[in-house]
Amino acid sequence: MISLNSSPAAQPFRPFNRLAVAVTLTFAGLCSSPAFAEPTLYVAGVGGSTEQMYKTKVIPAFEKQHNVKVVYVAGNSTETLAKLQAQKGRQQINVAMMDDGPMYQALQMGLCEKLSDAPVYKDLYPLARLSPEASGIGVVATGIGYNEEAFKKRGWAAPDSWENLTDPRYRQLLGMPPVTNTYGLHTLVEMARLRGGGEKNIDPGFKALKDEIGPNVLAWVSAPGEMDGMMQNGDVVMAVYGSGRAVALQGTGFPLKFIYPKEGGIALQIAACSVTPNAQSELSQAFIQYVLSPEVQQIQAQENGFAPVNQTVTLTPELAARMPYGPEKVNALIKVDWDTINQQRGEWTTRWNRTVER
Repeated sequence: MISLNSSPAAQPFRPFNRLAVAVTLTFAGLCSSPAFAEPTLYVAGVGGSTEQMYKTKVIPAFEKQHNVKVVYVAGNSTETLAKLQAQKGRQQINVAMMDDGPMYQALQMGLCEKLSDAPVYKDLYPLARLSPEASGIGVVATGIGYNEEAFKKRGWAAPDSWENLTDPRYRQLLGMPPVTNTYGLHTLVEMARLRGGGEKNIDPGFKALKDEIGPNVLAWVSAPGEMDGMMQNGDVVMAVYGSGRAVALQGTGFPLKFIYPKEGGIALQIAACSVTPNAQSELSQAFIQYVLSPEVQQIQAQENGFAPVNQTVTLTPELAARMPYGPEKVNALIKVDWDTINQQRGEWTTRWNRTVER
């Protein structure tokens, strides 16, 4: 009788050998699959210098600390809001960072979850707590930027008021953002207030922009980079600016001066919320708290001109002078009524396109 083990050639086929190999390969595949990979957090925010700051100065430390991959989804605030609306109920974005106007719209639509309690929230200025679901993470002011050298050459005094926008000496030398841009919207509301109206009576603002400011405007410019280019080329010598945008242009060496009009600069907050529904709720809440930390608040001020909303942050006098820093400046900023504005914003945009920017 021949033994089954007498030679290798005589050994029978063993099905379990193939089964063992298959199980081993399957397990190896599972270990390298996304189920075992680090989680991914999708953070939406504006592009340009803000995107670069977050990618290089802010996100890497958070990724290392939490063993997470952060993907920055760039787009302006209106685009981010549109994405949240389109994805409602099946959100792909975890954290949304937007201007305060669109953020209030997101809150009204129920797109954000309640913020978790954390010690850092006790350190914030009162204006930063937009709602139980959203927090300001930085503040800038809408005011007036002007080319200091161009003004000196012409012998002109520095502007000091919103009323300067109506001065005929600036005919075709003024850059203005439209009302689809928050800076332009702020100007519309402020001119309405100065002419006896306000958010609930916007007609005087439209009249002032069309008849008093309009003749001075060389171009209505929405993109901040385009406004910077017109200023650098000498096409315009004055424009409505945000203090953060002014810091970025000043950083290139351009002689831009930013002023808070005597009537007041207007508060514009960059706000953040954890989107709902959210597959990474805990990480989203942690990211917002991280952005509010003194370390990141300092980075935002230094790199992008976002004044801290965390009251414990100390800035150098030189840096502090370039933004609405400290209780006195922050409390002096004019606030607008976003609830009223957002109810009428679509109508205002249509009216703007029809009567002002034609």
